Amino acid sequence: MNTQENKVYEKKFWNILEDLFAGAEVEGKSGYVNLLKVKRKYFKNYLKPNLTAYIEEKLKDFPQFKEELYQKLYSFFHRYFSETGSIYFSYTPLYYKIYDKVYKNEGKKEIYFKPSEYDYNTDFEQILSDKEDVSLFWKTHMLYYIKTDKIIRSMKVEFPEENLYFFFDASEIELKKANEKKQLIYELKEVSEDGTIVLKVLYSEKGKKTKEKEIIKQIKKANKYSRITEEFLKKAIKTFEKQANVDYFINKNAEKFLKEQFDLWMYQYLFSQEVDFDLKRFRQLQALKSIAYRIIEFIAQFEDELRKIWEKPRLVFNSNYVITLDRIAKKENGFEVIKEIISHLKKQEKEFKENLKELEKIKKDYKSFKERFENHNIKNQLEEWYLLEIIDENFKVDEVVEKKLHGLELNEKWQFLPIDTKYFDGLKGKIEEIFDIDEELDGRLIKSENWQALNTILPKYKEKIQTIYIDPPFNLGTNADFNYEVNYKDATWITMLENRISLAKELLNEKGSIFVRCDYNGNSYVKELLKIIFGQENYKNEILINRKRQSIGTPNKFEVESEYLYLFSKSEKFEKKDLYKSRDIASFKWTSFLKQEERNPRERVFLGKTLFPPKGQHFSLVQEKVDKLLKEHYLRLKCKNCGAIYYYDEYDRKGNFIWDIIQNSKERFKFLDIKPDTIVYGVKQLDKCLNCGDDNWKVEYLTSSEQKVTDNWKDIPSYEDNFKFSTENSEVLLKRVIQATSNKNDIVLDFFLGSGTTTAVAHKLKRKWIGIEFGEHFYTVILPRMKKVLFYDKSGISKEKDVKKIYNEKNAGGFFKYYELEQYEDILKTIDYADTDIKEYYEKLKQVLKENFTFSKASPFIFDKKLAKVVDEKGNINIQNLYPDKKIDIKESLDLANLGSNIEGIYKLLNI
Repeated sequence: MNTQENKVYEKKFWNILEDLFAGAEVEGKSGYVNLLKVKRKYFKNYLKPNLTAYIEEKLKDFPQFKEELYQKLYSFFHRYFSETGSIYFSYTPLYYKIYDKVYKNEGKKEIYFKPSEYDYNTDFEQILSDKEDVSLFWKTHMLYYIKTDKIIRSMKVEFPEENLYFFFDASEIELKKANEKKQLIYELKEVSEDGTIVLKVLYSEKGKKTKEKEIIKQIKKANKYSRITEEFLKKAIKTFEKQANVDYFINKNAEKFLKEQFDLWMYQYLFSQEVDFDLKRFRQLQALKSIAYRIIEFIAQFEDELRKIWEKPRLVFNSNYVITLDRIAKKENGFEVIKEIISHLKKQEKEFKENLKELEKIKKDYKSFKERFENHNIKNQLEEWYLLEIIDENFKVDEVVEKKLHGLELNEKWQFLPIDTKYFDGLKGKIEEIFDIDEELDGRLIKSENWQALNTILPKYKEKIQTIYIDPPFNLGTNADFNYEVNYKDATWITMLENRISLAKELLNEKGSIFVRCDYNGNSYVKELLKIIFGQENYKNEILINRKRQSIGTPNKFEVESEYLYLFSKSEKFEKKDLYKSRDIASFKWTSFLKQEERNPRERVFLGKTLFPPKGQHFSLVQEKVDKLLKEHYLRLKCKNCGAIYYYDEYDRKGNFIWDIIQNSKERFKFLDIKPDTIVYGVKQLDKCLNCGDDNWKVEYLTSSEQKVTDNWKDIPSYEDNFKFSTENSEVLLKRVIQATSNKNDIVLDFFLGSGTTTAVAHKLKRKWIGIEFGEHFYTVILPRMKKVLFYDKSGISKEKDVKKIYNEKNAGGFFKYYELEQYEDILKTIDYADTDIKEYYEKLKQVLKENFTFSKASPFIFDKKLAKVVDEKGNINIQNLYPDKKIDIKESLDLANLGSNIEGIYKLLNI
């Protein structure tokens, strides 16, 4: 190998190492974009110079090995490059990215390549086939899944034949924080002097869409000769959007993973050679291993810093309470607070009346809460109530409270008005003064990516949750018309679920259970994943439920009309209650009253006759129950000889009994098998058959009007469409889930909250609840829905008799808290490469705060710039300096993290 070839491998190695470490170049604005820039700076300014010096030192005794060293380093490290800088398997000889393709079964047979078919330094592993699904799950199980997003780069799109040239400018795009689904939209930035149409690329907020006709109008105004049409504009956008999705991960233990992989690589190399190694060769290979380990340690230091940031509890932002007036009125001095609320409402009333015409139009044009809240910036509490249809245009604030002889009293009609503290200055603090928040809150709504939320609430709620229900995004392979990303690689999807469900398990108490909804796209994966997390012994049921709509026109297979709920318990102490449903008339039938095995006493008395069961059998129920069922006509005697049927009749009407009793429509289902020619008697006492004189009897039992709920739940709808949400779970489904596995005041959790069905049903059933959701519909669907539930929502299960007893127009109300959490992306936006030594920085903090602190082992380190803003030279902490544009709820932040309320708790929370 000549010197030029050596330099090629040396250059290739440093390039691939930089790519492995820092990922691909990405445009736009986000915490990740900042992170990748920081990593490249760290690589060029520190990692590469230090590693170069270390390599030179290790090779001083055999410089001729340098050529081969770089070739082998490249051979190993090039496998682990990903566009996002995530560390995991990514490259094999068969495919540039087996990670992308291992699930795309293209009908190929399994192929194994011999080392001789490739450069012997490149790869020696057996190649995994497209069919080996489990191997791909293994490839990502060591990772934290963060999000899926596009790597968006500015690009040109040209149509020379039409003299149309586009430039898509992605330099200012704010990338996604997590896995929320957002559409790309476009605005005209300019038409340049050479006629190029420059389009600004953005992510949509609050349902905003690209206005193609407006863009065309603007282009033609700037260049009247332009041949632009809507067709070419859409074609250009479609071309631009072909940029691929990528997955962002953090390796849980990068050093262990890469060192294990290097040891395997080295083992394969050593045993693939057919030559003897002398001492010099062994020293060279030892140097190779030492250098590779040093590279891995440098890479892992940074990855470990990211892991620590990912695992850190989050701060609480922009918290508020929603509470109904009746709850406040019950408190001592509660009416003093209500007077202040009324005073605020009167000030808002004037603005409400002024905007009434605009509000009426919003209400008329948009029927769903989602559309109304997306298309109107609500200014005060009265506007919100009006759009929620809690009040109308005739509402008067003065009517909320009535003056009685004994003092003030809430108007019964308005006692459940949901008060949102964000509309009332100072009210939040007063609520915290008069309420025991932990004891009296009904629930919490948390806007956050769900892993970070689960990790944040874990210290407070560990082993306190009774029931978890989740309907995660199905892995459909297309983004379709859903509110979530559903276009995952299979391994990414499974890893995403594994990370989150593993955390959720820690939240469940020993009697608790989890329901996971899935369809045929992933049910086989989900069931096996849940077995791994909860154990085969805690698998309870695969429950069959209805699909939203039956698949139509699917060739070569039966139409799909079912989905599944997988039920797993936390332990053998699992709490489950039997549920019953009304039986269909067609399924009522008279059956035998006998069961196997003998029991004492053997005899039972039926209509005055003492009967014994056959040998080896017994009658199903005790005498007391027999007497009751006879009187209710769920038991009867039948003559084995002539078939005459005998019912209990207090009036002993004999043959006239049936025609009198059958007039009672409520009892008619008990006599459906009686035909005109059937011989029927009503008696109090019986000796021998009144029809044939025989004395040989069969006891028959009518199945109850209710039947036990089994694992087939297709008798109820599983989806609804009340809130214009594509995957809105039905309330009756969640009612069954919650009633079967929890009791009053137990906590129910849903961390894929969607439209908020779980929290709505939990509240109606008098459970406590926690709902976690990151989509923008948190504010346009979930929050409005829960406010309406507090006032009184007459839809869904509210119509059912058992629910009406505990939740109705006179028994509604509630109290919950809602807020956002600090996100990983928020933290990444503030980090920087540290030019100063970390020990020196922490020594300064130690002197100022008079405390001992642990610090990163990385040197230099990821420097969190915001910490410098928090602590001044006198040791004072101003938390608000962390995020000047947010209102930080430090009390709730500390409470969730179980860190108390003293200064030490704040230090730990900030991870100083």
